[in-house]
Amino acid sequence: MLKELQKRFDTASLKYCDLHGLDRDPDWVMLKLQEEIGELTQVWNTKTGRGRDKGLSQSELQQALSDEVADALGMLLVFAHQHDLDLTGSIARKWRFDPSDLTSPASK
Repeated sequence: MLKELQKRFDTASLKYCDLHGLDRDPDWVMLKLQEEIGELTQVWNTKTGRGRDKGLSQSELQQALSDEVADALGMLLVFAHQHDLDLTGSIARKWRFDPSDLTSPASK
């Protein structure tokens, strides 16, 4: 499941880079991940009253927060794909559940 997600996000990232004429080398992926984490932090700061008020409603801020989490997650999955990382195995070791088993107690 995660390997397929990694592949799909990687394909989407390649299309994005092709569309915008970007050279997607390993450094670009890490820098893009940092950019997305920064954007997530910026929205969080705005949502929690620690950043500049941009005149957004709470529902707009909630949507922006969700969008930025999706971007950060996507770039993490691209990074994992580029480096052939076994996230399923690492999650099982670190979080003590099998993410491919959607019927496990941790998923309920």
